[in-house]
Amino acid sequence: MASLHVSRLVLSSSSSCMRTKAAVSMPKFNVSVPKILIKKQTLSVKAPSFELDGFTESLPLSLKQRRDSDSIQRARLNAVLEAVMDRIEMHKNIGDQRKNWNSLLLSSVNMITLTAALMAGLASVNGHGGDSVTAVKIASTVLLTSATSISALMSKIQPSQLAEEQRNATRLFKKLRTELQMFLRENEAIYEEDVKEAIQRVLALDKAYPLPLIGTMLEKFPEEFKPATWWPENKQRNPKTGLTNGWSQELEMEMREVAHVVKTRDAEEYEKLGNVALKLNRFLAISGPVLTGISAVSSVFIGQDSGLAGIVAITCASLAAIVNTLEHGGQVGMVFEMYRNSAGFFSLLEETMNSTEKREHGQVFETKVALKLGRSLSELRDLAKKSKISQVKANEFASKLF
Repeated sequence: MASLHVSRLVLSSSSSCMRTKAAVSMPKFNVSVPKILIKKQTLSVKAPSFELDGFTESLPLSLKQRRDSDSIQRARLNAVLEAVMDRIEMHKNIGDQRKNWNSLLLSSVNMITLTAALMAGLASVNGHGGDSVTAVKIASTVLLTSATSISALMSKIQPSQLAEEQRNATRLFKKLRTELQMFLRENEAIYEEDVKEAIQRVLALDKAYPLPLIGTMLEKFPEEFKPATWWPENKQRNPKTGLTNGWSQELEMEMREVAHVVKTRDAEEYEKLGNVALKLNRFLAISGPVLTGISAVSSVFIGQDSGLAGIVAITCASLAAIVNTLEHGGQVGMVFEMYRNSAGFFSLLEETMNSTEKREHGQVFETKVALKLGRSLSELRDLAKKSKISQVKANEFASKLF
């Protein structure tokens, strides 16, 4: 009984405590917390800039401008390359046309001349044949006069030489095309000076080998022989001296000695041959029209008391056909142009070897010179040694190709 009473007391006291806690209510506080405004900022990394005395240059901007400049210069150089390819086609087509001129005009003038000579012979045999002989004589005179005009025209323009000029221009423009393609392929950075140099080379070739016949045609009978010049004036840019870029004192001395042999042997020999071809071509160019003209004048007097007019007409017409065949069939003008171009090749080679601007690796340049002269590297070095001690043979030349 006592334990039951104690347990009731404990339960009653715990229930009273719970009612007391439930009756106590906590006071409510209205506390306002001020909002802190946080400004949103974007994180950005500024490019480094370089300031020097008030001048500020942004590195990414300059790189962008550089890339834009490279793309523009590359596009300009591609435009030059397109112009070069167009000129190759033009010179090739015109060269074929002028080659046909030479063969067709030669065949025509010889056929006209020989036909007129035959008619003059018939007229002189039947000197008193009346109207028929007069008609044959007039026809002979007209044909010989036409042959004189055509022969004079051919002697003036020299179709074989014109064709050779266009062949040389085509070959040199193809070489320039290859160089520009290699330059565009091997170089990422292209400067304005490179574009200007390419344009100057194109214009120099245009001047050396013009397309029109009237106004800008090259003089076919100059007073003196001069080598062809198809490259612009060599303006030295950043000359480099010393043992750099594969060049050495020995290599520079070797190039000077080879250039001396080229100048004193090859260039002089081709200048001499060019003068001979020029004189021969001038003689034939004058003789052809003169002989045909004499034949035309003589044919007028056929049928007179003397038979000398017929003999002169026939003989001069036959000689004119032979002269025309030698001049245009033998292509003496082409031979003269070949000598002129070869002399220009040696002049350019000499100028390049004596240049103080070493833009190309020395060993590569030496290999190119040896191949241009048709020699191996050892033969080229032996030639330089012989030139240094003045033991080059009298009949030995630097080039083994021409």
